[in-house]
Amino acid sequence: MAHEISRRQFLSGDIQHGSTPIRPPWSMAEADFLARCDRCGDCITACQENILKAGSGQYPEVDFSTDGCAFCGACVRACTHGALGPDTEWPPWMLTLIIDDGCLASRGVDCRVCGEQCEYAAIRFIPVLRSVSRPHVEAGQCTGCGACVGPCPTGAIRLSENHSQEGQQP
Repeated sequence: MAHEISRRQFLSGDIQHGSTPIRPPWSMAEADFLARCDRCGDCITACQENILKAGSGQYPEVDFSTDGCAFCGACVRACTHGALGPDTEWPPWMLTLIIDDGCLASRGVDCRVCGEQCEYAAIRFIPVLRSVSRPHVEAGQCTGCGACVGPCPTGAIRLSENHSQEGQQP
């Protein structure tokens, strides 16, 4: 099955990956974002959680490995080119939390780090007979803040804009 890639991915040689990086909250649609963003880095500098990094082509991307997004809006206020905003829409992005088979619970190890990090209670633990509880994502409560991503000891959690995988867990 073939997957679509953007012109930018084709020209940069990223024909295998085929996924769009996660942009700052309240970003325009990818094509509009790329057209409006001048790569000045003001949103990166303004980010209080330091989760915005210069990615491919120096466009800002979200990196949840160190922290989650507090949705403070500082990046939106710093953007003077209209690539971000307005910061009044909720949720600020349509991200899906995916917990893959690398989760310790799928290996029989009781770990609740992701649930402890989630201030929105979007990750709950479902008891399993004769096994450890398994994480379950309440998709309607998940804001995509990413606070659960970095602390996961196995790197089994990621956020994606692929809505077809909504609410997956091991």
